[in-house]
Amino acid sequence: MKHAPILAPSILSADFGKLGEDIRAVEKAGAQYLHIDVMDGLFVPSISFGMPVIKSIRKETELFFDVHLMIVDPLRYIEDFAASGADGITFHLEAAKDPGAVIEKIRACGKKVGISVKPGTEFSEVIPFLDRVDMLLIMTVEPGFGGQKYIEAMTDKIRAAREYIDAHDLPVLIEVDGGIGTGTAQTAAQAGAEVLVAGSAVFGGNVCAKAKELIALL
Repeated sequence: MKHAPILAPSILSADFGKLGEDIRAVEKAGAQYLHIDVMDGLFVPSISFGMPVIKSIRKETELFFDVHLMIVDPLRYIEDFAASGADGITFHLEAAKDPGAVIEKIRACGKKVGISVKPGTEFSEVIPFLDRVDMLLIMTVEPGFGGQKYIEAMTDKIRAAREYIDAHDLPVLIEVDGGIGTGTAQTAAQAGAEVLVAGSAVFGGNVCAKAKELIALL
């Protein structure tokens, strides 16, 4: 059953000179999640940030920390990210040697489990793991860079995931990440997405007003 949509602003697009202020602004606007992209320069070309940043902002907010690991062999770092303040940890199916072991490790750390697939990965490849996770993150751009255009073909993947999850009565949230803004948020939500990650569409200018605008569309 589809849940009410949740906005998850991505701090990858935030101003790190006033990160605490920006986080408080999206919280005031009504965001429930904070999306935290961790990139290693290997699984994706970019390098972002890691445990120290998560630890430093944990004290700034009670928002759900939605930590998205875009790193190779994520099993190595699950305990560290759990200890740093993550509430949910999402890893990429394509980056894990043993996805089942990663799921078990996240669960053992007491965190929500998310699994993500890149645009080129068929939805069918993640089906064997859906009954063991809390969230499916469908990338609607190629992971690694902010500000990309939403890939329209991913709407069909969102719809297929919604149909499968509903048909099998699975308590799995569908999250989308990439190119989400005022022109695409409704498209993704209507297809079945429940957690919508938005970076550049929220941060920059009046952060609170932009977040409120997106939430109003959902």
